[in-house]
Amino acid sequence: MRGSVPINLASEPFRRDRPVILLGLAGGALLMALLAFQVSMAWLEHESAAETRLAVERTRRQVQTLAAEQARLEAVLRHPDNAAVLDYSVFYNTLIRRKAISWTRIFADLDEVIPHNVRLVSIRPQVSQNNQIQLDMLVAAASPEPVIELLMKLEGSPLFGSTAVASWLPPSQAEPLFRYRVTANYAPTL
Repeated sequence: MRGSVPINLASEPFRRDRPVILLGLAGGALLMALLAFQVSMAWLEHESAAETRLAVERTRRQVQTLAAEQARLEAVLRHPDNAAVLDYSVFYNTLIRRKAISWTRIFADLDEVIPHNVRLVSIRPQVSQNNQIQLDMLVAAASPEPVIELLMKLEGSPLFGSTAVASWLPPSQAEPLFRYRVTANYAPTL
């Protein structure tokens, strides 16, 4: 009986390495292309950053020049001879800022956000140091829900900013309504 016995006469068995080598070469070429792309992008970003640094330096010098000019002008205004004029200027600017608040505009804007079952008891607009208007309002309602609705409408309105409830009072024998002191930032459109 003659059987076939597999005999391998080679010192190493046959392997199919050609596809693996070709895939490795293709992957290497792709990685080299990506490296070249990243190097070129880094070079372009470096040039752009150099332009940005020059623009920032130019702007910084302009700011320094303007700050020096402002300091010089403030020194002139602070001079004792000009102190009275500066005081009058600050006083008149404050009056103009306060008179610029339009009551008609405030009530028209509030009319759009105040629910029908909320009563506006009092309102006092104030101008802050950074020229923002803040409304200090006292509102009243038969239950807290309409006031919550008012707060949500104020927060959602583009004319009113952040709102806060400063205090509240429950109904009493003299006043049968819930009373809330509400503050809201107000930015009227011009």
